[in-house]
Amino acid sequence: MSVLQWRNEFSVGNKIIDHDHQELIGRIRERQLKLEGCEDPGKIVQVLGEIYADIADHFALEERLMEQLRYAASADHKEDHETLLDELREIMVEVEDDGVLDESELTDDLDRWFSDHFRTHDARLHKASE
Repeated sequence: MSVLQWRNEFSVGNKIIDHDHQELIGRIRERQLKLEGCEDPGKIVQVLGEIYADIADHFALEERLMEQLRYAASADHKEDHETLLDELREIMVEVEDDGVLDESELTDDLDRWFSDHFRTHDARLHKASE
């Protein structure tokens, strides 16, 4: 089974932020491992909901930081957060409708999204907070 893994390219160069991101990736990975071989659509949706909640909690922290900093690019950053959350909701609806999750596709989507987001939006935010 393919699961999300921390990669050095996810680093934004801030030890505290990188640690927080590593913990987030670790929680997502743990949740994904619960999905291995799971054929119960209800259980799959539940675990996807847990992944969604972990990510939404992390985003809420970032968005509070942006608010405190009066970060100029906060609207674009928050919009990117909403894009991932929307994609996760769509995956959950697909599982409810079809009863099947493509685990590799989920991992590829999350990996791509985090790679792009950490490298761009988060790197800029954390440079602004220094």
